[in-house]
Amino acid sequence: MFKNLEGHKIPDVTFKTRRGHEWVDLTSDDVFAGKSVVVFSLPGAFTPTCSSSHVPRYNQLVPQFKANGIDDVICVSVNDAFVMNEWQRSQKAERVTFLPDGNGDFSDGMGLLVGKEDLGFGKRSWRYSMLVRDGVIEKMFVEPEEPGDPFHVSDADTMLKFLDPQGALPHDVAIFTREGCPFCARAKGMLRDAGYEFEELVLNRDYTDQTLRAVSTLHTYPQVFVDGQRIGGTDDLEEWLEKRQAAETRTAA
Repeated sequence: MFKNLEGHKIPDVTFKTRRGHEWVDLTSDDVFAGKSVVVFSLPGAFTPTCSSSHVPRYNQLVPQFKANGIDDVICVSVNDAFVMNEWQRSQKAERVTFLPDGNGDFSDGMGLLVGKEDLGFGKRSWRYSMLVRDGVIEKMFVEPEEPGDPFHVSDADTMLKFLDPQGALPHDVAIFTREGCPFCARAKGMLRDAGYEFEELVLNRDYTDQTLRAVSTLHTYPQVFVDGQRIGGTDDLEEWLEKRQAAETRTAA
């Protein structure tokens, strides 16, 4: 059984990182001393769960972590600096710090270096997350020891809920647009002005009209979706935002 290291100092190691064309050695003190840091560690760069769920959600929630006093959100994997840097670029995860544990020294010091030889991976990190304050582990969420690659407790939402049990999560917003659409430009502007982050999908670049027909009976542009609900076009979005603002004003009063 993996040992719970809450209350213990993190391992004293040197991380071999790459910045531009230069090697930069970072010690554990460089990374953790005097800071509040959230760390999530995973089996490998470019692997399915890590790329589809673990990294994107942490990257999305970095502003919420920082609003709760976290200085840095760090992804650790037993991969070299070149792989970690390329993975960060491909994930567009600029908010997260990617820290290579190429030799597995940090993961080994955590007691979470495990054998993945059956997959041809060699030694890799078990999946976990932790809150570290000034180099001391305050809280750990370690995935259960079960076959495969469990992903139940080391997710970003679980860590954020620990930090801020009553905190509200950001809305998940997507907008289907097409090039040269003035209504699309207006809708995006309204979302930005209201402080909503969104993912834009552009016709014939990110999807075809078949995709839009599959999710909506309306085929005009834009089409805005929030938290699984179709809001509609620009006028519908304006009405939705006005209602949200009115509700928030009443709550504040």
